[in-house]
Amino acid sequence: MSSKETDKYVLYYTVESYIKAGKPVSSRYIREHYHLEVSSATIRNMMLKLEKDGFLYQPHTSAGRLPTDKGLRSYVNKIFEEAVVPEEKVNFPSEKTYLKKGDFNSLLFYVSKTLSEYSNNIGFVLSPDISKINFYHIRLIKISEGKVLIILITSYNLVLTEIVRTATYFTQDELDRASYYINENFRGRNLVFVRDYLNKEVPMARKRFEKFIRKLMGFLKSYFNQEDKEKGIFLEGTSNLLEKTEFFQMDRIQSLFKNVEERAKIAKFLSDFISLDRVKVLIGSEMDLPEISDCSLVLSHYGYRRQILGSLGIIGPKRIPYKNIIPLVDCVAKKLSETISSFH
Repeated sequence: MSSKETDKYVLYYTVESYIKAGKPVSSRYIREHYHLEVSSATIRNMMLKLEKDGFLYQPHTSAGRLPTDKGLRSYVNKIFEEAVVPEEKVNFPSEKTYLKKGDFNSLLFYVSKTLSEYSNNIGFVLSPDISKINFYHIRLIKISEGKVLIILITSYNLVLTEIVRTATYFTQDELDRASYYINENFRGRNLVFVRDYLNKEVPMARKRFEKFIRKLMGFLKSYFNQEDKEKGIFLEGTSNLLEKTEFFQMDRIQSLFKNVEERAKIAKFLSDFISLDRVKVLIGSEMDLPEISDCSLVLSHYGYRRQILGSLGIIGPKRIPYKNIIPLVDCVAKKLSETISSFH
């Protein structure tokens, strides 16, 4: 084994030992537990080099070493090179249990709870932006002055609902006409397309458009402003982190829970990381959010065919067992996508 390869293994084993025990790791411990065919002094020199390169740090003189965020990132990258599967089989609702009831929110709640229970950390699911989902049918219903319920049936027969607060007041007759207009002209599109079309066409041919269409534009503006500020999120298992205060500075964990309760802020932050990556891991300082710099985030996306609907994952301390958490998140994301797709 070359010196460079040995360095990688020393770092890998140091991180594994830290995740298991949460204590500074010594060169002697690495040699005895992982049976490296080099002396403790050689391992110590390698750890010193890794420290100079920013992968490890020494909390105090004469102590062993701990991984930095950079060291944890190197470890996680190596995990992605391995074929890993969840240690425990993940139970998931079969036969479209929730979708048969048309209760998509209950399904997302169940998924966030499943992620929390299997990981013993915070499980989250970011709900879809209705505006970006292609619809088969839409219905607008007046709940009260200033509140309208959107009922959207997707092209794959999933029912989504959203209550919108708007300063544009409607009669139910106007909302029925607006619903009919949207369904007749934009079936198979999404509300982003509807908004952009109206913004472009109405100023060019204002006389052709009735008053309720202009009011519809005001309603859509209200909805998009609300959607941008109030991303929907299901968070379960916040109490799990209260049992792990040894992983955090107390002022840090207080800030964390303050922000977890501000769900819209957390949801907005998480929505920025939705991508086509199968699983994404963000560690501490990589998240550029001081309140959760003691945490790691493991997330993936779910959706229907090529359409991403939202993201899901786990928030926990940087000492989470990545070998278990990464495949768990991957598995649950796939199962949720399969459940949604099977409803077509």
